[in-house]
Amino acid sequence: MTETTRRTVVLGAGSAGLAAVLTACASYGSPTTEADVEPPAEEPSSDAPKADSSDAPEAEGEAKPKALAATGDIPEGGGKVFKNQKVVVTQPTAGEFKAFSAVCTHQGCTVDEVADNTINCPCHGSKFSITDGSVANGPASDPLEEKQIEVDGDNIRLA
Repeated sequence: MTETTRRTVVLGAGSAGLAAVLTACASYGSPTTEADVEPPAEEPSSDAPKADSSDAPEAEGEAKPKALAATGDIPEGGGKVFKNQKVVVTQPTAGEFKAFSAVCTHQGCTVDEVADNTINCPCHGSKFSITDGSVANGPASDPLEEKQIEVDGDNIRLA
């Protein structure tokens, strides 16, 4: 009959613990971040811009994209984050509207606010200019990607 030593028990327990940790840390497929998940369709809110005759098709089979917001919804010197569309729209100066990706270039978190002339990421504190999306404060080192929008009357749409 073999004798169980303290060393055998400790090694066995250590191996079982290591196996549990490795199993918990294993990745099956590619990692998914918030920025990789397809967003659900955003429900229009009561303060969403109303559809007007300019939403009618321009030509047969061609329709304008749904408005993101009304121009009055975007504060001058500030902006608004549209999480479902992963877009942030800003108004650096009166009547000048800009749009950028809402996905932080540092690690892919979604920015969550526009304050004090910057677009702010909650994950690691990166801040981006509302004027051109450039990095105002790291750790991000790349600017936010600019998105094309069109202002049609009082409506702002992705182009």
